[in-house]
Amino acid sequence: PNVVNASDINELPGNGLYVEGSVISQLLMGTVGLQKVRANRVMLVIDKHQDSRISDFAINAASAARAALGLDCPLVVKMEPPIKMRADYSISGSAVGRVEGLERLCDVLIRHRDEYDAVALATMVDVPKETQMEYFRSHGEIINPWGGVEAMLTHTVTMLFGVPAAHSPMLESMEMLNLRVGVVDPRMSAEAVSAAFLHSVLKGLHRSPQIVSDKMVFTHPGVLTAADVSCVVIPDGCVGLPTLAALEQGIPVIAVRENRNRMRNNLEELPFRPGKLFIAENYLEAVGI
Repeated sequence: PNVVNASDINELPGNGLYVEGSVISQLLMGTVGLQKVRANRVMLVIDKHQDSRISDFAINAASAARAALGLDCPLVVKMEPPIKMRADYSISGSAVGRVEGLERLCDVLIRHRDEYDAVALATMVDVPKETQMEYFRSHGEIINPWGGVEAMLTHTVTMLFGVPAAHSPMLESMEMLNLRVGVVDPRMSAEAVSAAFLHSVLKGLHRSPQIVSDKMVFTHPGVLTAADVSCVVIPDGCVGLPTLAALEQGIPVIAVRENRNRMRNNLEELPFRPGKLFIAENYLEAVGI
């Protein structure tokens, strides 16, 4: 989702699919397929914020998506007490974190399982004010502190319930709206002008493809599987499940050096088959491979 999400903005191209990261891994490993849908019923789960104005931002975002997008959002559930999420950085500089209260969230999702096809989550993430200011002033050089713990939560929900899931952070307090972040890097500028951060998630989940786990259905028309993947494009140096799955399945990999990151792996040391690994300096070059 974060490829196209920008706070309240989501500009997914017409030929794009909104797919949670762990599902991409499963797709490439050959354990799930993807089935395009006309529309999903999106259940919204939010923290019951101590400042009702912040909870209202999320509810109004859902109402706006219903009115402008035609979103089918059958219910909004407030979590009380809230889910506790804390963002942190690992020693290597990657975004990580901790989630508490997951069992209560699972109880809610089990109770309403027949009422949704996808899950939108809007909860508070504990990120120190100093870290937030450093992030906005970094000109895109610092890892998004919210992203790691958000991924932990959505990976878990998707794995346990087999539905698309995405998360947006809630404001911790109205004071955060008064932060003077100035003119920021374009990649984070949408975050500097938003209060709810939620519409991109709702728009993406509206038509996020169904996750198909029954391999008997993989050959049905319209079901995308690993066999349909022509290549995987990654930042250079990244070795995660998608890269390893592509290596195992013989799917060509294009690594782009322009997309700098915290990973320091030498992909050329992996046992790629001849002609299956391509190194590109930038995305324009990658398009021509």
